[in-house]
Parts: sequence; C-alpha cells; structure tokens
Amino acid sequence: MNRLFITAALLLAAVAAGAQKAGSIVSKPKFSGYFLGQYQASLKDGDNSNSFNLRMARVSVGGRIMDDFEYKIQGQINGNTSTLGSSPRLVDLFVEWQKYSFLKIKAGQFKRPFTFENPMNPIDQGFMGYAQVVNSLSGFSDRTGEHSSNGRDIGIQIQGDFINDASGRPLVHYQAGVFNGQGINVKDVDNRKDIIGGLWVMPVKGLRIGAFGWVGSHARNGSWTDVDGRTVSGVRSLNQYRYALSAEYKDADWQIRSEYIHSTGYGFKTTYQQSANLKDAEVNTAAGNKADGLYALCIAPIIRGKLRAKARYDLYRRTAEWSGARTQYEAGLNYLIHKNLEIQAEYAFINDRALDKHNYSMVDVEFCVRF
Repeated sequence: MNRLFITAALLLAAVAAGAQKAGSIVSKPKFSGYFLGQYQASLKDGDNSNSFNLRMARVSVGGRIMDDFEYKIQGQINGNTSTLGSSPRLVDLFVEWQKYSFLKIKAGQFKRPFTFENPMNPIDQGFMGYAQVVNSLSGFSDRTGEHSSNGRDIGIQIQGDFINDASGRPLVHYQAGVFNGQGINVKDVDNRKDIIGGLWVMPVKGLRIGAFGWVGSHARNGSWTDVDGRTVSGVRSLNQYRYALSAEYKDADWQIRSEYIHSTGYGFKTTYQQSANLKDAEVNTAAGNKADGLYALCIAPIIRGKLRAKARYDLYRRTAEWSGARTQYEAGLNYLIHKNLEIQAEYAFINDRALDKHNYSMVDVEFCVRF
C-alpha cells in the first residue's frame, strides 16, 4: 500500500508540474503532513507498562484542478504495532467538486460523515486519542470487527451550506454519503451500501448543534458454525444502525464539545486481519447487539496562543449496560512551542467495570510536529 501511495503522489505531482507549464489546469501540488511521538504509561494492577512509541506519521499531497475541483492523497505509517507489515496504508484518496457552497460532491476514500470529532486530525483533537465511543462506533477500531480504518470508507458524498445571516455566515450545514461499509482499501462484500449523513445548525459564530444517522451493514466472506453445529461458508452480513447527537463551541483558543452515540447491530469475533484458518465470520453474540457512549471535553486557554488546559469525561458502554462501562477522567496541558510544534500531556484515571480491579491510572505525553 505504501508503494501505491508513493506512486500516486508522484504521478499527481508530475501531472501538476506539466499542467503548470501548459496553462495552470492543475495547481502546484502542496505537500504537508505531521508525525506524533508518544510516551505512555499504564498502571493497571498486574499489567503495568510504559513505553516510547511512534504513534503515527502522515504525508499528504493535494491541490486544485480547474479551480472547481480539489484533490487529496494521504498515507499513514504507524510504529511499534503488531501489524508492522501492513502498517503503511492509504487513508485518503478523493476528488471533490466545489463550485457551489450549497452543493459539493466528493468521491473516493475519505472520512465518514458521522460525528463532529471523526473528521478532526489527531493533533487538533487535543487528547491522547479520540473518545472511546468515536473509536468504537465511527470506524477506527470498530466493534463490528472492521479493520482499523481511521474513520474512513470508500464512497460518494454530497454536502453544503445554506441560509446565510446578514454577514454571509452560513447557518445550516448538511452532508450525506453512500459507502461500501467495509472500511478503507477494501471492496464491498455483500453488495449492500451504508447511508450516512448529518445536519447541523450554527446559530452563532463558533457554535454548532447537530445530529447524525447511519444505516447499513458490515459483511465478511468467511466461515461460521450454524445452529446445528455445522461449518458454513459464504457471505455473512450484519445490519448496523447508529445515530449521534452532537454540540460544539470552538474558537482560536477554546474547544468545548460533547457527543452521544448509540449503535444497534452485532459484530464479528475476529478482525479483518486475523488468520483465515479461523472461523472469521463467527458473530460475537457475547458482546450483544447494542453499544453506546458519551464524552464531554473542554480545552481552555491559560496563555492565549501558547498554553491550554484540558479535561475530558469519556464513557463507553460496550453492551449499552453499566456492567460493561469503561470511563476515563482526563486532565492535562497542551503547550504550543511553535505553530508547527506542540507538546500534549495528560493524566487519566480509568474505571473499567469489566476488570476484577476496576480502577487504574494512565499517563500520556505526545510530541506533535506539523510540516
């Protein structure tokens, strides 16, 4: 996959360079990216750990074609993972027609239009990871058993803004898309499609209040044991129904956000990457067919443009019941050394009711570089 990313990026760069000489059909490509270095310690009873980690590195190339189209290609590499061989991967590859603000059309591989937090990059998100419920119900490490897809899928989407106020600021935004339902870099399996969309209002500058919906399926072409104990092979499709309620206020220094997400639908016992000799289409009935969660966070300035304090309440209920709840109480500081250089640090107290000893602590420090 890394070869595909490099080849595509070089091809677009070559085309853009030629177009510049021929008459500016394609803008000069812009290269950018970031990387995150991490130190994390977990003080879980009987399973203490601490390690330096190369959390991720991303490189992207993007630009415009004939003024009305925007394109982007982005690749990602993770360090110190259990899947080093498959770590380099293409995460974004799309083109969007942007002639009208009220109707934009995007096609390719990109973020699913679900929740406010999903589209944010990890540095701007501000904490040691996305909220648990976003991770589990928005296509990161999804409870369906889908491979880690960074909240993305392959499909087509429309979006736009309308009803402007006196200053020209839009008051309403909509977005809706049709996707494979299988995550990044994978074709559809059951020929069914996910329909995902959102609508939000922006009554005052910096504030948005919205709702999202998701109807679809996740499928596996594999084997499983039927009710008679026989091994069956073929395509197995699991229905998925999700919704989210979201609110956010954000300006240059403040970030206040809360979202509730609910999911109905079973997942598979194994992930996409696991060995083919397993019964990889077995349903994880023990996890139930429902899950939900809620988070609320605040990032506030101590020194404007330089130092920010942060806190987050982060709840995920694996089975939509309190017996399976995992709650993180987090607090920390983000220090901006330079606009492209930041240190983020936090302490988390964790209550996990699935463990014999529910409570433990974590410490996370990250070094963030943009270029």
